[in-house]
Amino acid sequence: MKQGDVTNSGRSTVRDVAAAAGVSIATVSRVLNGRGNVAPETRELVESTVARLAGPGPRPRGPARPIAGSVFVRCPYVLTDYFGVIVSSIAETLLLYGRPLVLDAGESAQRAPVLPRLPGRAGLAGAVLILPPEPAADIETLRSHRFPFVVVDPRLPPPRDVVAVSAAHAAGARSLTAHLTGLGHRRIGVVAGPREWLASDARLAGHNAALADAGVLSGPGLIRHVEPTVEWGRRAAGELLDRPDRPTALIGFNDKAAVGALQAAAERGLRVPHDVSIAGFDDIDLSRATTPMLTTVRQPLAELGRMAVTLLTRLLERHELEALHVELATELVVRDSTGAAPAG
Repeated sequence: MKQGDVTNSGRSTVRDVAAAAGVSIATVSRVLNGRGNVAPETRELVESTVARLAGPGPRPRGPARPIAGSVFVRCPYVLTDYFGVIVSSIAETLLLYGRPLVLDAGESAQRAPVLPRLPGRAGLAGAVLILPPEPAADIETLRSHRFPFVVVDPRLPPPRDVVAVSAAHAAGARSLTAHLTGLGHRRIGVVAGPREWLASDARLAGHNAALADAGVLSGPGLIRHVEPTVEWGRRAAGELLDRPDRPTALIGFNDKAAVGALQAAAERGLRVPHDVSIAGFDDIDLSRATTPMLTTVRQPLAELGRMAVTLLTRLLERHELEALHVELATELVVRDSTGAAPAG
């Protein structure tokens, strides 16, 4: 093989590509130089391997071709009406693009060291990672291998050059708290998510901004950080409702936490919304199955999935992205669980 047969920056070599793809050096050379007599599946394997290797590496001559292969969708949670909507939307959109899907789901998947293995898996073009539980360092390592991926609703702040899509958490929370202050509420308790979650910080920022607009300062005693489940929501809401200066309204990190708050209010003989208003976030089916039905903030869950696939497809087609972090608008949905603040 001649030195001029490939373009090489000196970091990844043709030999590296051949070893990673499990093919001969001659085969890699033919693919990189655009020559024929290479099976289509072999050509796709070599091209996807080139794209995954760290460093600039060898590049085919001529226009870059789209990266072929399946899309790995990692959602290490139970596919409920929240995650299930996102995953279903991703699957439907990938079908429109003609991309096969490899699904990794279920809470047991959280314990599997999946991300380090993705760049070396044959047949994978890229990945969609939904609320990844991995530390930021793992995400950064995956990016350094030049493996194409998009993060949906990042749990931690993603690196600047990682593509991510999420809902506008701060704006949604601000509109919800503004709704409550407009009803006269000034003591508003918050059942927030875990402290380290990006969405928790964003929603608290939006909440505090709306309070400031109403001339109110939020006290730390009115905030509880818990896992966003019905049971944890019930416990945290109970603590807030047992305060001598009981809040007149409660906001749950999500609809499940808000349902827990409804339970806590009922256990104390409090009427919703006459004695205390309660609101959630997400607008999943559960929010419409309660009595009273929950005021909440609607996240565009299906659109999150569609946007993730669109962004990943642009990466796989080697298009340059101008916006790496995309936020989708939320919508305040007012129902029966919020009302005017009680007198006094």
